[in-house]
Amino acid sequence: MITPLGWLERVPSFKDQQEKIKDRDLATYGFLGYPLLQSADILMYKAAFVPVGEDQVAHVELTREVARRFNHFYGREPDFETRVAAAIKKMGRKNAKLYQDARKRYQEQGDTEALSIGHALLESQQNISLSDRDRLLGYLDGQGRIILPEPQSLLTGSSKMPGVDGQKMSKSYNNTIALREEPDSVARKIKTMPTDPARVRRTDPGDPDKCPVWEFHRVYTDESTKNKLAEGCRTAGIGCIDCKQYIIDSIQEELKPMQLRVREYLNDLSGVDSIITEGCEAARDVAQDTIEEVRKVMGLTGRR
Repeated sequence: MITPLGWLERVPSFKDQQEKIKDRDLATYGFLGYPLLQSADILMYKAAFVPVGEDQVAHVELTREVARRFNHFYGREPDFETRVAAAIKKMGRKNAKLYQDARKRYQEQGDTEALSIGHALLESQQNISLSDRDRLLGYLDGQGRIILPEPQSLLTGSSKMPGVDGQKMSKSYNNTIALREEPDSVARKIKTMPTDPARVRRTDPGDPDKCPVWEFHRVYTDESTKNKLAEGCRTAGIGCIDCKQYIIDSIQEELKPMQLRVREYLNDLSGVDSIITEGCEAARDVAQDTIEEVRKVMGLTGRR
């Protein structure tokens, strides 16, 4: 209820898929609102980091904006000062004194350097919880407690992998390699991937940076082999099929142990049900704590 409609309409994937998936009716709330459901999944468990691909960073940023807006409206606990005092004690005498000094310099003298020092000090604390850290950040800045922490995106070195058609990899585009992909299917998909458009013939030199397959080499191939392949591509010393074979072998090798484990689970579906049930129970406990806290700060306690 606090999320402006314009925020959802500006999510890049909303515009992108409207253009690329024209054979489906995307004029629904489900399609427009699903990034907000993702935000709920993140905020419900007060995640500090979210492992995502580059194309999902905008969704995490939306989550941060939603959390920031909620905290602005409701971020003051009735017992805020008491909880802050308890959190400061956990820092130890020396760090507590440094924190109080930084807060005083910032709030009384407007010393922004002191604010940075206070933030760095809190980030280095190992013996306080995320909730306590949020309270102390709010106390330092002169605000209330952060009820819903703002998560950070956690990216890998290659955070946007191309699909087998050269576009962004997505189930919606039917261009993925699944974890249970058969070896022959992996080979077929990689062999038919587009490469540098300049390499029309085997003798044409290419540019690895313009080749979608090269993104796979960034993940799967060691540095010395990459250097050799890059040189071979630029001088036409190696063909695209030979270059792709390294990726085919690497993906098949990576998937092999996963697929062996999958077979074990397929042979014991009751065990899978138990894992799901236990995981749901654990997640439900965390979610319930967050819901109760959110209802409390919104003044909805006791209402159904």
